[in-house]
Amino acid sequence: MAESGVKQPLLTESLDVAPKTNQKINHRRRFRRCKSAPLAEFTPGELNGKDGSLPRSESIFNKLHPSIRKVAIFLFLYLAVGAFCFYIVRHQIAGERTDGVLDSVYFCIVTMTTVGYGDLVPNSVATKLLACVFVFSGMALVGLMLSRGADYLVEKQEVLLVKALNLRPKVGPTETTEEIETQKVSYKCATVFIFLLVLIVVGTAFLTIVEKLDIVDAFYCVCSTITTLGYGDKSFSTKAGRIFAIFWILMSTLCLAQFFLYIAELNTEKRRKELVRWVLTKPMTNVDLEAADLDDNGIVGAAEFVIYKLKEMGKISQEDISVVLEEFEYLDVDQSGTLSTSDISLAQSS
Repeated sequence: MAESGVKQPLLTESLDVAPKTNQKINHRRRFRRCKSAPLAEFTPGELNGKDGSLPRSESIFNKLHPSIRKVAIFLFLYLAVGAFCFYIVRHQIAGERTDGVLDSVYFCIVTMTTVGYGDLVPNSVATKLLACVFVFSGMALVGLMLSRGADYLVEKQEVLLVKALNLRPKVGPTETTEEIETQKVSYKCATVFIFLLVLIVVGTAFLTIVEKLDIVDAFYCVCSTITTLGYGDKSFSTKAGRIFAIFWILMSTLCLAQFFLYIAELNTEKRRKELVRWVLTKPMTNVDLEAADLDDNGIVGAAEFVIYKLKEMGKISQEDISVVLEEFEYLDVDQSGTLSTSDISLAQSS
C-alpha cells in the first residue's frame, strides 16, 4: 500500500484482501460500489455554473433536453426559410392550391420527407433548383432528427412501457431501471411500433372523415405516405387536410424510419448477446490465462479477469484500456499504484 512505500501492480494491488476466506465477498462488495458512480443522465451541455449545478430554466423551451432544442431550432429555421422562399415563387408552383402560406409549409414538409405527392410541383427553373436545395437539406435534417430527437423521445417513454407490461402492483425505480437496461432495444422497438400503429389509425380516420376517402383509399394513402412512395393519386387536398398533414407526415415518416433502425439494432443486440454468452460459457485455458495476465506476474486477479472478458466480448479495446491507464498514471502523483484524496488534490492543483 501507499503507507508502506511498497509498489504493487496497478490492477491487482487493490484486490489483495486478507483473510482468504473473505476475498470473494470483499470482491463483490468492491465491484458493487461501481453502482455508486453518477448516472449519465445529463450531458455536459446541460450543466451550468462553476459548481456544476443543474440549469434553472425559466421558459418551457429552455426546459427541453438540449437534443430536442437543437432539433426544434433547425426544424423551425428550415420551415421558416423554406416557406418564405416557396411563398415568393408560389406562382411558379403548379397544382392544387388552398392557401399561399399553408401550401408553402406543406410543400416544405412533403419535400423534406421525400413523400412527393405531385399535387404541388415546381414548373420553372428557379423553383426546380430551389426544390433540389431543400430536398437535400431536408434529408440531412431528417437524419439529425432521427439521431437526436426521436431517440430521446422514445427513451422517455420506456419507463411507462415497462410499468405497463409488468403486471406487478408496484414496480420501484430500481426494478424499472434494471428492466430497461436488460431489454432496452426491445422496449424501444415496441414503443415505436405502438406509436406507428396509432399514427396509421389516426391518419386513416382523418382521410376518411375530412378528405372523404373510402377506408381502402385512406389506408392506401397512409401507407404510400409513411413509406415515402407518394404515388400522388391520393393526397391531402383540403385546407384542413394540409394543416393536419404538416404534422402527421413528419411524425409518421420519422416514426417508420426509427422503427426500422430499431429492428436493425435489435438484430445486432441479439448477435452481441450470443457473443457474450459464448465468452462466458467457454472453458478457460492456459492461453487465456496468459493473455489475461496484464502485469505478467503469473496470477490473474479479478480486475484482470474482468478486463480480459470485456475485451473478448468487444465491449472495450486495448486502446480504451491504455487511455484509462494513462489517466490513472496522471492522477497517481506519488506513483504508489493507488489513488487517494491527496493524489486527486495534487493532480487538480497542478
